[in-house]
Amino acid sequence: MVTKTKAEEAVNGKERPLFEAARKVLLASIGAVALAQDEIEDFVQRLVERGEIAEKDGRKLIKEMQERRKKGTEEAEEQLSKTVEEILDRMNVPTKADIKALGDKITVLSKKVDELKKAKE
Repeated sequence: MVTKTKAEEAVNGKERPLFEAARKVLLASIGAVALAQDEIEDFVQRLVERGEIAEKDGRKLIKEMQERRKKGTEEAEEQLSKTVEEILDRMNVPTKADIKALGDKITVLSKKVDELKKAKE
């Protein structure tokens, strides 16, 4: 019987609760933002139709809301990225930069080993 390691299970999607939870939250957030945007546009359109605000002001209001949403989304992305980095750091998961640095060191060491082999010959 072949048993899989936790890492193999995580890669195959069987054990990734943090990833799945984050994915669900992000999908729900995207849906909420899209719904809110539609609701804002409908509300402003009704105000314009009733003559309570000018069409120009309605467009300005919608644009302002879109800019605020964009800024909020960017801030949320930054915070999520920071949180994920902190979690990975606590779990001692190497970053792409760490792996690249190790690869560079291996390359340098390999060259030195080759030079030593040539020097012995």
